[in-house]
Amino acid sequence: MKSLLEIYRLTFSYKMKAILVIVFNLLFVVFNLISLVLFIPFLQLIFKTTETKTELLVAPVFKGGFFEFFDYCSSYYQYFMNKMVIDDPKFALLFVCFSVLAAFFLKNLSRYFAIYHQSYLRMAVVRDLRDKLFAKAMRLPLAFYSDEKKGDIMARMNNDVGEIEVAVVSMLELIFREPIAIVIHLAALIYWSPKLTLISLVLLPISAFVISRIGKSLKRTAKEGQHQMGVLFSSMEENLGGIRIIKAFNAIPYVQRSFSAINLKHQQLITRTFRKKDLSGPLNEFLGAAVMLGIVWFGGSMILDAKNTSSITGEKFIGFILVFSQLLRPIQGIATSIANLNKAKASQDRIDEMLQADEQIYEHPTPVKLAPLTRGITYKNIHFRYKETPVLKNINLFIPLGKTVALVGESGSGKSTIADLLPRFYDIQDGEILFDQTPIKNVAITDLRQQIGMVTQESILFNDSIRNNIAFGMEHVSEEAIMEAAKVANAHEFIVRMENGYDTNIGERGNKLSGGQKQRLSIARAVLKNSPILILDEATSALDTESEKLVQDALEKLMKNRTSLVIAHRLSTIRNADIIVVLQKGEIIEQGSHEELIQLKGTYFNLCTMQGIEGV
Repeated sequence: MKSLLEIYRLTFSYKMKAILVIVFNLLFVVFNLISLVLFIPFLQLIFKTTETKTELLVAPVFKGGFFEFFDYCSSYYQYFMNKMVIDDPKFALLFVCFSVLAAFFLKNLSRYFAIYHQSYLRMAVVRDLRDKLFAKAMRLPLAFYSDEKKGDIMARMNNDVGEIEVAVVSMLELIFREPIAIVIHLAALIYWSPKLTLISLVLLPISAFVISRIGKSLKRTAKEGQHQMGVLFSSMEENLGGIRIIKAFNAIPYVQRSFSAINLKHQQLITRTFRKKDLSGPLNEFLGAAVMLGIVWFGGSMILDAKNTSSITGEKFIGFILVFSQLLRPIQGIATSIANLNKAKASQDRIDEMLQADEQIYEHPTPVKLAPLTRGITYKNIHFRYKETPVLKNINLFIPLGKTVALVGESGSGKSTIADLLPRFYDIQDGEILFDQTPIKNVAITDLRQQIGMVTQESILFNDSIRNNIAFGMEHVSEEAIMEAAKVANAHEFIVRMENGYDTNIGERGNKLSGGQKQRLSIARAVLKNSPILILDEATSALDTESEKLVQDALEKLMKNRTSLVIAHRLSTIRNADIIVVLQKGEIIEQGSHEELIQLKGTYFNLCTMQGIEGV
């Protein structure tokens, strides 16, 4: 029930559009019935003799009462048509034809306007819901992505949101159109023949079941819409894959604006597609006509067997069949809408599960201003676990201002976790991290991350130009500043040799570049950000010797006069670090300079020996 209420709330998130859809759908139902019943009094006159027609020249008198009003309207229309037939039969025929044509025009015009506003409503809800899911995905901690697959997240943004799109339409039709259409059509049928209506209702559930099982909605998707959906998925996958860099460079607002622009274009394309689509169901109408044959046979037999005593005339029976044919459509529509809502409930639960996921990383209600670092960063009695699995135990570490601290140890020893705790990609369960004397939980997350630059083992680049990748997350950056950053990172030389220079598109994840080139662009990005604190997460471990030399030279320029936290497997790259911290199973077991640790003849000494480090 909660899911249905949420779908109802989404449906009326654009109240005026929803009301317009309801109004035009009701007008469609009314004009649809009128277009059918306009024929009945005229048929009665056609099938009667001229003498009988003359008897109807007395105008009816309205005696009051709700139900008597319908009798009065029917009698007056018969009187009006009778006079017209006697005076000029051909003009009467022409009048009926134009009346019915006008009713059909108003019916289809109402339906078009209902679809017109409905197409905007359904896609606007989808756009807003997808924006909300993407914004939530940007805020969720990295721990969430350890448990959830990106493909599943994208499925929630696409398939599950698509089910909600269908449910929005089904909700309006289920509550405000189909039941009213059934009531109006049943009232007309009962008015003509209660007996035949009762017999029809006995057969109706069988026909409705058959139609609901066979009838399917045939959808056509515009070519441009398909292409834009691919662009949309690419943006989702790329940004979710680069979540670490997006957070580190405070680029969440930039990414959200970019995604919203792509999403808006998709919404506009699909809206136009829906407005041009033919939403009628010719198959359902054909099957409904086939089912009606049973009613035609039964009612026709009733008239033929008791022609002189039957309460329904041949003319009214024709009208009965026409109206009954239209009754099948809303009944089949209710069955379809209920099936759509049942499917959408599961999708809404999956969407709510993500929207209500604990963000874990919370802003302090009254954050303090973060002053420039003057002394250093302190990890104080840190304990951390993923769910129930301990990762760090009693970590005490001081990173002095302007010094380089290197973390070494076997895989899974907690090196990356220590680095990830500093920009608050995760929050610790026990202990605290101090920025000088200020706990980092007390400052705004954006202010904290603005102080930190990052170069990771995997170069996270985006399907954009070299210029925009270097200036990622930063606005109003001059061309000179971008080029200077590239020069510091030893990247300017290979950039200018490319076909379009700094405007060259590097492809998805930078796949048009070599590993060393990608890493140097990542370094240029960190140089341009010019943060006083630097995190290097195995920045050279995946490079060949030549590329490593260029990258290592760029890193040394980048680290100059910065407070650096370096994670390395190749110990040769960190032997000049001011402090080397050796980790084992989440605990610090050794700490000191390269020379001091070599003299200890402990774990670090053994690691250097295995890697053939000179001077051991």
